[in-house]
Amino acid sequence: MNRLLSGVCAGALLLASGAGAALAGDLPGKFEGVTVDVKLIGGQQYEKLYERIPEWEKATGAKVNILTKKNGFDIDKELKSDIASGSTNWCVGWNHSSFAPQYTGLYTDLSKLLPKEEIDAFVPSTIKAATIDGKLEMLPRAQFDVSALYYQKSLYENADNKTKFKAKYGYDLVPPDTWKEVTDQAEFFANPPNFYGTQFAGKEEAINGRFYEMVVAEGGQYLDKDGKPVFNSEAGIRALDWFVNLYKAKAVPAGTTNYLWDDLGQGFASGTVAINLDWPGWAGFFNDPKSSKVAGNVGVKVAPKGSSGKRTGWSGFHGFSVTENCPNKEAAASLVWWLTNEDSQKLEAAAGPLPTRTAVWDWDLKQAENDPYKKEVLTAFQEEAKHAFAVPQTPEWIEISNAVYPELQAAILGDKTSKQALDEAAAKATQILQDAGKL
Repeated sequence: MNRLLSGVCAGALLLASGAGAALAGDLPGKFEGVTVDVKLIGGQQYEKLYERIPEWEKATGAKVNILTKKNGFDIDKELKSDIASGSTNWCVGWNHSSFAPQYTGLYTDLSKLLPKEEIDAFVPSTIKAATIDGKLEMLPRAQFDVSALYYQKSLYENADNKTKFKAKYGYDLVPPDTWKEVTDQAEFFANPPNFYGTQFAGKEEAINGRFYEMVVAEGGQYLDKDGKPVFNSEAGIRALDWFVNLYKAKAVPAGTTNYLWDDLGQGFASGTVAINLDWPGWAGFFNDPKSSKVAGNVGVKVAPKGSSGKRTGWSGFHGFSVTENCPNKEAAASLVWWLTNEDSQKLEAAAGPLPTRTAVWDWDLKQAENDPYKKEVLTAFQEEAKHAFAVPQTPEWIEISNAVYPELQAAILGDKTSKQALDEAAAKATQILQDAGKL
């Protein structure tokens, strides 16, 4: 993992002007009487970290006022509304590597506010990806995301399942290594409305991101080398047909086109789904008997291959940023540092999410030595990280996603053929990029 995520830092970090960058020994600092207004992502994977905020308040004398806590898609809409209306005098905001190119101008350069040695403690490639137009616009939290395959082990250990599956499909029932095998197994295990073979998030960037990685796994491209949408290809049709066919076969829940990430996590934890492609942040939740009916029965492995031999591997990471219009940037930067420091990253990583600080990754591997499940999780995600790839690096990615996903839904629901839906989606995406002057 260290080899995968290591890279060259993006340029020399600037020294602060004015008050100057904080010294490492000064953190978290003293900010008596200061209130820091924040807008955060909410949801099961993310909440535990926020329990550290009162510790920061006690250490600094400042207060944190949470203005918003929403899923990433809804908070993205709110941030864009704030930018449009000029209402950006709050201080700390959620950010994500896939969304960050849209927010240039909203967020300030953290390299002017934090000590270089603290920034250098992060995996260099994440800092590179968080640096936009020469500005370090966010610090990554311990939420490096790439998806692996979770599955119920008992289904694969059942002798009756093995016999029936072999008789029907002609090969042994083992955890899938290709998306064709996922399809076979999802249809085999499905017993609607009580049990489903698999599931997927069916709206917003969530379905577009999954479609994107399936296009890559099928040997296609989303945008070509000139930035033109080309996902309405044979590879694109095969990718979309994967979703369409599973929905038609009732191997996925009927409501899956309205699902987002928390719906998937709760669905697999309910014990009613056999196979689930999902993020590392759910690993602890799935194996905790307090939250999951499949605890003790969870297997984890690298994501499957498409017909091209490539594995799916859509990836990115979450982080925190400070606005340009924040009235007390030093206090805000201190809070961002606190939520991404070693202690915070260890807290998050202990539940499954992958850290973005080099030392915490080493710590995480050490913790797994005597924990078979944790070791299985890290082994799967280490392998999957070798296949990780980011979304196309265009500020229009989310706008394109918002135009494309209703077309994907139309095909899944049977209102259009996959070709019709993708041709119309590609035309909309092309128009967006033309309007932005990119084509």
